[in-house]
Amino acid sequence: MLRFLCTAFAALALAANAFAQAWPSKPVKIIVPFAAGGPADIYARTLGQKLEQALGQPFVIEDKPGGGSIVGTDVVAKSAPDGYTLLMMSNTHTVNESLIPDKPFQLLRDLAPIAPVNYSDLVLVVNPAVPAKSLKELIALAKAKPGVLNYASSGPGTPYHMAGELFKSMAGVNIVHIPYKGSSGARTDVLGGQVQMMFDAITTAAPNVRAGKLRALATTGKVRSAVLPDVPTVAEAGVPGYDAVIWLGIMAPIGTPRAIIDRLNSEITRAVQAPDTRSAWATQGAVPMVMTPDEFGRFLREDIDKWAHVVKISGARRDR
Repeated sequence: MLRFLCTAFAALALAANAFAQAWPSKPVKIIVPFAAGGPADIYARTLGQKLEQALGQPFVIEDKPGGGSIVGTDVVAKSAPDGYTLLMMSNTHTVNESLIPDKPFQLLRDLAPIAPVNYSDLVLVVNPAVPAKSLKELIALAKAKPGVLNYASSGPGTPYHMAGELFKSMAGVNIVHIPYKGSSGARTDVLGGQVQMMFDAITTAAPNVRAGKLRALATTGKVRSAVLPDVPTVAEAGVPGYDAVIWLGIMAPIGTPRAIIDRLNSEITRAVQAPDTRSAWATQGAVPMVMTPDEFGRFLREDIDKWAHVVKISGARRDR
């Protein structure tokens, strides 16, 4: 009996390996559950080109925005676990585990971690009319006028929003969240002075900062950004321990063969570490991330816990 079981397991392992070796034999879809032109869409296309070159099949990027990433993610969660439908996800997904508990899927129940892609800092920018030249001055102003200052975001649950909620809770200030349907509208109103500030993507904000249209007070990573090296981090400037970035990763439907997951992890790791990728991303403020599938799974669990705590203490809701 034992010999039979050993033989059966060996046969299954050989079959799985053969399946992975044959994969991909047709185009692979990477579904991006965010709007076209955003960081997830842009980096998915870069990654797709690299994977296509490495694996010899087209990697087709399909944008399916809606519901704060819920629509496109649910499509992937319900897809066949055969390696032909992948998800470009972000920390919006780990936030949504607590912010939107009634969604039709659970991230780590219905999707399998494959690999992270990159992370990039945000930058806290204010309209020049705001009488605060530093983060400490902004905190003092917010404490003197609770509920008066506003910050814009690209919508509830997005990194732009949660960076603001984390800042509010750690700095002990009351700044009102103004959600938009995308970062473009939020940015336009901060530039126009309708809203005082926002945590914006550093590469998008940097030209406005250099042109004097916005004032950068702090970046959100653990170390200063090479894109705005003269701007201190939030932790340096007055809120020790603060860290809130945008990161991206790849997942697949749960049940996708481990051999395919491992192969994808290997190719994604090679793609993000390629010298041309690193060089191009450095100018954009994006830093490659490298983890095994298991390490990425642990990272996701920790991030879910981190943002669940922020959602709880901040009172953040899906509708605001």
